[in-house]
Amino acid sequence: MTTTFRKRIQKSINDHNLQLALDNNAQRRKDGRLAAFASLPDYPERRARAHAVKAEVVARLDEYLAQFIEKATTNGILVHRAADSDEAVRIVLEIVRSSGKQVDKYTGTQVDRYTAGTQQVSTQLQNYTTRQLLIAKSKSMVSEEINLNHALEAAGIRVVETDLGEYIVQLRGERPSHIITPAVHLRRGDVGQLFAEKLGIPYTEDIPTLTNTARKVLREVFLTADIGLSGVNFGVAETGTLCLVTNEGNGRMCTTLPPVHIALMGIERLVPTLDDLALMLSLLPRSATGQKLSVYTSLIHSPRRPDDPDGSFERHLILLDNGRSALRHSPLAESLYCIRCGACLNACPVFRELGGHAYGSIYPGPIGSVISGALVDPQFDYLAQASSLCGACKEACPVDIDLPGMLLRIRAGESVQRNGVKRNHSGIGLPATLKLGL
Repeated sequence: MTTTFRKRIQKSINDHNLQLALDNNAQRRKDGRLAAFASLPDYPERRARAHAVKAEVVARLDEYLAQFIEKATTNGILVHRAADSDEAVRIVLEIVRSSGKQVDKYTGTQVDRYTAGTQQVSTQLQNYTTRQLLIAKSKSMVSEEINLNHALEAAGIRVVETDLGEYIVQLRGERPSHIITPAVHLRRGDVGQLFAEKLGIPYTEDIPTLTNTARKVLREVFLTADIGLSGVNFGVAETGTLCLVTNEGNGRMCTTLPPVHIALMGIERLVPTLDDLALMLSLLPRSATGQKLSVYTSLIHSPRRPDDPDGSFERHLILLDNGRSALRHSPLAESLYCIRCGACLNACPVFRELGGHAYGSIYPGPIGSVISGALVDPQFDYLAQASSLCGACKEACPVDIDLPGMLLRIRAGESVQRNGVKRNHSGIGLPATLKLGL
């Protein structure tokens, strides 16, 4: 455990407002999750099935990826493969620059085919030469993983987060502190002060006023964005379909209003069939937000077709490896079963005291402590020490991932071999007796 990490721990524990924010949110999420699953009497069976589905996907990942890419390409989606974060950023920049140069791409015969709405798109694209490019961005943990916003802004491109929590932390110059609720570390007074400073409204803690203020700003972004960017919750191998789940509608706005849409997806986020997707959708919202189903569930099959009333004319999908293949062939492969619900964070007594920023990685909590060393930076292997090993994370996981077991493996010196280098920190901090049998 590094000195810097210890300092972040101490800072979090001593932050009274942070402690209040974490206590309120974590308990509310935990209670909501339990209530939501009470309406699902066959939850244990669904959980076991979900575990088996993800195990099969990871075991046969190459086959499912090939099937998914073939179907998505046939559907008209432009699929790109990125080996690491640098390549993913390069591909995004190439797509953005290409879209900006091809001013006449959506003019001519397509105006007749897609009615007058396309004329607005054409005018919008022609403005590329006279103003800064604007990207409306829906929530994407992969984009955080590759530090995409920083690269786009460095290239002179304006990026606006459209998830309310993400928008708030973007205005504060911070990174998300939770994979589902990015601004969980803040209270309404913090947001009121932020909006007064950044958006010029009188200070208020009235939630409807704050949300309506953000809505007004983001509505303009949706209507004028040149490119939409999103993550992908699940990719369906048999159909090439992209599934996005949101509660604010911003995901649907980002994937239908801009003429170009770019989706970012980790290669492990596949399910074999639509039936498997239905299974996952019965678990993800309940685990993440205590809902039976998210408010918006979008299934994206293709770019806009001639008879479609809306949708992006050009749709790109970037499939990111960035250490996932190495993780798949390691003792930590089960971590790839994760559906990013955040339940393990809400259940973890360590996360509930520290919050996400103390971890230093974009992926905090129990799952982050397992995957950050492989997907973000090898230095994050020390995060395995940030666990009581109480097992609450495994109990909360809707896919039954053995997080405590993998945390023990990392403590014992197990690590992911990537780029030909195997890290081994010799189980620093772990009693020798606990290394036995690992």
